[in-house]
Amino acid sequence: MDLGLAGKVVIVTGGDKGIGGGITRALAQEGAIPVIVARDTEATAKMQAELAAAGSKSFAVIAELSVPANCERAVKETLAAAGRLDALVNNAGVNDGAGLEKGNPEKFVASLQKNLVPYYCMAHYALPSLKAARGSIVNIGSVAGQVGIKQRFAYCTTKGAVLAMSRQLAVEYPKELRVNCICPGTVQTPFVEGYLDKYHAHEKDKIRAELNARQPIGRVGKPEEIASLIRYVCSEEAEFMTGSLLAIDGGWTAA
Repeated sequence: MDLGLAGKVVIVTGGDKGIGGGITRALAQEGAIPVIVARDTEATAKMQAELAAAGSKSFAVIAELSVPANCERAVKETLAAAGRLDALVNNAGVNDGAGLEKGNPEKFVASLQKNLVPYYCMAHYALPSLKAARGSIVNIGSVAGQVGIKQRFAYCTTKGAVLAMSRQLAVEYPKELRVNCICPGTVQTPFVEGYLDKYHAHEKDKIRAELNARQPIGRVGKPEEIASLIRYVCSEEAEFMTGSLLAIDGGWTAA
């Protein structure tokens, strides 16, 4: 199926690895030109080399997006290099575990700066170009924005705000661009592996099995499964879709 993405320029924040890496690959496979905006220089270069070996074009901007000025720079460098912008995938963020009783205001604000402020800033600076292209924004939320999860106070709060931001953008600009929010459940990513290494190094297989068992489908997700949905939502095939909040979680929120 031709999704009409050939030649379209798409910023993917955190597009160097994990879910973001899967999104970058999926877009490139459809002929889109991904712009990887990430802070890991080595991982970004590796992703670009992989795409180039497959015959795909890409651009990259190395930036820490919790700094608003870097979001502006990422958009400006994209436009300077590619000459246009058709879609923005806001993906970069971190499940930081900042709490309420055991946390503090500084950690909560830091979570906002990592998980919410970059989504606003990237949308803000990309908006004129996206409106001109009648483009698309896809915000990566989480099931954590739809339900409460113990010991994830700040993360659930920020992801809930991402859902509200997505709906608000869709309502404010219904004829100029489409805005949707994808809410993954637990996905096998470097973050999950890092969590297992840090807290459960002596029982990784046991904890991994427990993670799989918590999912009604019997396993955690794969980055490419999330990416396939996002690729569709960015495409011309989804032109009637805006303001949607889509869970892709193996049945976790349903259960």
